[in-house]
Amino acid sequence: MKWVYLSCGILFEIIALAFMKKSEGFTKLVPILYVLFFYSLALGSLVLVTRKMDLYIAYAIWASAGIFIMTLVGIFWLHEPVSVIKVVSMFFILLGVIGLEFFD
Repeated sequence: MKWVYLSCGILFEIIALAFMKKSEGFTKLVPILYVLFFYSLALGSLVLVTRKMDLYIAYAIWASAGIFIMTLVGIFWLHEPVSVIKVVSMFFILLGVIGLEFFD
């Protein structure tokens, strides 16, 4: 169940970040409300995850997965530039997440 909560929390964070971009620097009310709503769900999910998982592992996976997924969203959806350094860095983030979970 911890993986369901963790996955949902990461998804809620990604949605909140997308609305953060749409808020245009927190100048549009509706996207701001979505940001607050989805971040509340994301943090609530993190609280549930910490019942079954150490906080440092949960947060490290949460943060690195969020960075990894947002980079992919930026590349494929927002058409942000791709570089070799960006791809290699994403690989290291992925290795770190795997290492934290499976070699603890």
